[in-house]
Amino acid sequence: MNTATDEEANIELGDRPSCESKRQRAGIEHIGAFGMRTGDSDLIFFQGILPEINGDVRGDEPADAQVSMCLDRLELMLENRNVTLADLLKVEVRLTDVDALETVDRVYRERFENVEFPPRSVVGVCTLPGGAAIEIDVVAAEE
Repeated sequence: MNTATDEEANIELGDRPSCESKRQRAGIEHIGAFGMRTGDSDLIFFQGILPEINGDVRGDEPADAQVSMCLDRLELMLENRNVTLADLLKVEVRLTDVDALETVDRVYRERFENVEFPPRSVVGVCTLPGGAAIEIDVVAAEE
């Protein structure tokens, strides 16, 4: 059985790991219904946390400010559920510029200074809603 390589199959990967979806091109008014909790478990899911203030995504702010805004929003969401950063089980960070990871790490360390780091994944993406440079999803546990 012969398997064609990418070169033999004339597959062009381009400069980006993926293409924008229609939802991404259409702006934040089409970002979907991100859930905050599913089922009757003690797990809480926060999805699509963007650097926004009063519904306005601040994609033009520097990376450190965007990370801080996302973490500020996350802490408010956690507080509303009577949990804290110490209750996080998993964090996923999506970045449009993976070179900003050092900045993300610096702000992250400052915010989690007295808290054990939860497991974290960082994923590079082409674009995010509203032109944001960062988006965060987390799973937390109500104890």
